[in-house]
Amino acid sequence: MTAWRIPTFDDVKAARKRIEGIAHVTPVLTSRTADAQAGALLFFKAENLQRGGAFKFRGAYNSIAALDASTRASGVVAFSSGNHAQALAYAAKLQNIHSTIVMPKDAPDMKVAATRGYGAEVVFYDRYTEDREAISRRVAVARGATLIPPYDYPDVIAGQGTAALELFESVGELDILVTPLGGGGLLSGSALAARALSPGCKVIGVEPEAANDGQQSLRKGEIVRIPVPRSIADGALVTHVGEHNFPIMQANVDDIVTVSDAELVATMRFFAERMKIIVEPTGCLAAAAILHGVIACSGKRVGIVLSGGNVDLATFGALLGEH
Repeated sequence: MTAWRIPTFDDVKAARKRIEGIAHVTPVLTSRTADAQAGALLFFKAENLQRGGAFKFRGAYNSIAALDASTRASGVVAFSSGNHAQALAYAAKLQNIHSTIVMPKDAPDMKVAATRGYGAEVVFYDRYTEDREAISRRVAVARGATLIPPYDYPDVIAGQGTAALELFESVGELDILVTPLGGGGLLSGSALAARALSPGCKVIGVEPEAANDGQQSLRKGEIVRIPVPRSIADGALVTHVGEHNFPIMQANVDDIVTVSDAELVATMRFFAERMKIIVEPTGCLAAAAILHGVIACSGKRVGIVLSGGNVDLATFGALLGEH
């Protein structure tokens, strides 16, 4: 873990330079049907089309690239339910270093296969009975490697903020920016970009109903820890937001709201049927809050981050068939 450091927008700009030409500048999609449903002008930042299938590639690549050469040579370790796992494995492969990923044994098969496909060694744990952070620390110490957590890490936060930076550069100032919220890397990085590039923009995070630790934390003024939640939004199933993330959220995030699993599935269906894209349940969090009226946005210019598209087709079909 790096020394305690809360990143700033300067770190986001530095991250953009490191990932330039490596990470995709993902498209910003629009839909007249979505605009009509929300009564607003919506801009979807399609990070489901990012390398590795999610925004996580930004923070992972930036974090490795920010290490000095000798530290990089010792390899990296991460813990993740899937998208950070794939992202760090892929980023490590591109930079020719070894990666070890600690994943829950119930992680989606597609995400495990992709992580291994990028050359990573996978170590499994039970998310309901074991401490993934403690396991990862032990692995990192044993191998002399650098532990890069999925969200509670300055260079990860800065890297994730580049998605919002690109969005503002593409469409200009916004009235509202909405992102999914798990541990807080994307939300806090996006908030840094919003405050610098669109100061009047409201920044809102969206969690699954069953995993509203961030909402509780923001309202209580301290990090609230919850039992391991259960939701189809597997990328947002954390028990608490990060210690690096929370101060940024406190200073720059206006609200955190929640959506149901049923609303996530309806949003997945909307993207597949009307916009012809596949977005995983976690990636639908922000859009679901807008399309189902959880966030008031009538007449506003709204940026929405679609954070990932890593859902296997069997699960995708089953979810749509059940609802």
